[in-house]
Amino acid sequence: MTTNHPSDAERIGHAFASALHEHWVLFLVEGIILVILGVGAILLPPLATLAVEIIIGWVFLISGIVGLVTTFWMRHAPGFWWSLISGLVGIAAGIVLLLWPLSGALSLTLILIAFFIIEGVASIMYAIEHRSQLTGRWGWMLVSGVIDLFLAAIIFAGLPGTAAWALGLLVGINMVFGGAALIAISLAARNPASA
Repeated sequence: MTTNHPSDAERIGHAFASALHEHWVLFLVEGIILVILGVGAILLPPLATLAVEIIIGWVFLISGIVGLVTTFWMRHAPGFWWSLISGLVGIAAGIVLLLWPLSGALSLTLILIAFFIIEGVASIMYAIEHRSQLTGRWGWMLVSGVIDLFLAAIIFAGLPGTAAWALGLLVGINMVFGGAALIAISLAARNPASA
């Protein structure tokens, strides 16, 4: 005898889809902010290393704070811990860069490598955890994580020469792809039938 009662997994999936649909605007705003900050980082002149370090410090701090706010707003959604780690890493990287701006481009480059690795792994794990709820759309977050790991490899392979020109460009690329992933997920979630 079979019953028509939904399984726990189906109830969790429905709850996640409902929460995502209810807060899709928040994810959209976070994605737009990340894209705007990323484009700003790409357009920074690479000649002013000190200015780039300070601005990137603020970019990391602001994106980490926005990520934490979004994470706690959706604290019952799957992927909470990965999203929390990502926000905390962004805040920590921003604080370090703002407190020690003269530490040099090489130190910043090492911080960026660590950030992109952690951010990439966190994004990939977040995507994998959400693949059952976001069928067909979780790939955006997965691609964002893979790009983070690819950027870390590019920076590491070109040390120390890449430190002078790549910092603003690579941070901007990272934020544009991360923001685009959030925008894509949020726009898909605004329609309750597709969420």
